[in-house]
Amino acid sequence: MKILVVFSVFRFVIFAFLTSSCCSASAASSTSASADPLKSILGNADLGPLKSGILDDGQAPGPAVDVHQKTLVLAGNRTRRPDILRGFKRYQGGWDFTNKHYWASVGFTGAAGFIFAVLWFVSFSVALVVHFCCGCRIHIKGKRSEHSQKICIILLILFTCASAIGSILLSLGQDEFHGEVLHTLDYVVNQSDYTVHMLRNVTEYLSLAKTINVSQVILPSDVKDEIDELSVDLSSAAETLTEKTNQNAAEIKRVFNIVRSVLITVAAVMLLFALLGLALSLLGHQHAIYIFIFSGWLLVAVTFILCGVFMIFSNAISDTCTAMQEWVDNPQAETALSDILPCVDERATNQTLTESKKVVAGIVNVANQFIYTYADTNRPRGDMFYYNQSGPMMPPLCYPYDDLLQDRECGLQEVSMINASVVWKSYVCSASEDQICSSVGRLTAEMYDKLVAAVNVSYAIKHYTPPMLSLQNCNFVRDTFMEITSNYCPPLVRYLHMVDVGLGLISVGVMLCLIVWILEADRPQREEVSVKFPLPVIGYRKDEESGHRREADVDSVSPSRTV
Repeated sequence: MKILVVFSVFRFVIFAFLTSSCCSASAASSTSASADPLKSILGNADLGPLKSGILDDGQAPGPAVDVHQKTLVLAGNRTRRPDILRGFKRYQGGWDFTNKHYWASVGFTGAAGFIFAVLWFVSFSVALVVHFCCGCRIHIKGKRSEHSQKICIILLILFTCASAIGSILLSLGQDEFHGEVLHTLDYVVNQSDYTVHMLRNVTEYLSLAKTINVSQVILPSDVKDEIDELSVDLSSAAETLTEKTNQNAAEIKRVFNIVRSVLITVAAVMLLFALLGLALSLLGHQHAIYIFIFSGWLLVAVTFILCGVFMIFSNAISDTCTAMQEWVDNPQAETALSDILPCVDERATNQTLTESKKVVAGIVNVANQFIYTYADTNRPRGDMFYYNQSGPMMPPLCYPYDDLLQDRECGLQEVSMINASVVWKSYVCSASEDQICSSVGRLTAEMYDKLVAAVNVSYAIKHYTPPMLSLQNCNFVRDTFMEITSNYCPPLVRYLHMVDVGLGLISVGVMLCLIVWILEADRPQREEVSVKFPLPVIGYRKDEESGHRREADVDSVSPSRTV
């Protein structure tokens, strides 16, 4: 069995998420073929077909395939982007994580955030230099100063609200994105655990096949040697797959925990920054606002850069999901996945299934040959096959296939593989030390154990061959990809967009707040106004008629009072 498919599937799926988070380079290199302990079972070494065994697919002729096999460019419509490495010419190669030009085109999707960060950093630094060094300041004076001040406060409140909404979206988006990444990772790990469990079960049952020895009816020695080699390879595959899956899963969790911490920090810092800036502006602490202006200048640039990085994440994940969906829809096409998912053709898979059926039929023949030749015969004393077998005839084991190796129903006198051990238990006799029955029965306990072992092996091969074939012909991979693209990709992309929107709102909101803060910092803290208050001077004059003195307003003085 080509276990290459098993290992490559999960290496690819895990690698897809690693590359989406820009941390896959080390993970990919750690699984290089040169250091892979599975090399002997990844198609690079000839194990030799197991005679009449489930591995005899190497002898199967391939189907007649057109020389001009259809080549499919995965995610071709999504990936037609400018290639930075080729002078911004359109990239035409489609999704291919091994192609540096693909990554250059994906990196271009984050150019907007990076360009905004550079433009903001340069332009605002020039504006600050001109503002403070050249003395070019904007003063709000005149009759409309109070009206302009109110407009600035209203705008500052609106921009701070926009930053707060962006922080909330960023917090919610990163939390949902982080949870969905872990959910997707758990699904991949569960699929890997299922594969490992199946490989180990097959290994155990193949080991039991070596012990089949029912009254000197055993498997040939060359078949036993093939079973030994296969068991070692399957055990190594299961151990390596478990190790690599756990290692990559831990690395992915570590990276995304760091990403989560960074986003939470950005959301909290920017929200606190905007609220404190608003409070200081309302309280009129202009000198403290200058500190926020310089800090915000750097924070906005960093936020724009993060926005560009997450645009790359979003496009890389969307490309990968689209590529997986197109590969599922076109399994026979030659794609960028063909090298890492070497699926065999349907005809070779059918040949493997045919050979596995022959193995099952052969083991059933071994069991029934013993039953017909030894157990259900009444041998005379002294016969070499005599062990005092007696009593009712025991039923033979059901042949699961007919002469054409098609499924058939069991006959009335046959026992199925599922209940054979229970039915045959009633035919076990009490035996002496020399394995002679001392009671009625057709089997000794030792013979019964060997028959049951043969049945278990045949049942295991019959039961596990279809799942193993689904690994070989990539049906298992196809189902896994279909599940990921249907149930996991949409929420991942949706929450990444929420993170992008949150970062954008924070960047723009704080950027506009900085502009308003500069205007607020230039506003004078006090205005001196000269107001004249007419103060009457009280004097006395003599009434000429009555001769009495009367109060009179002699003059008025209007001193200036400075407020």
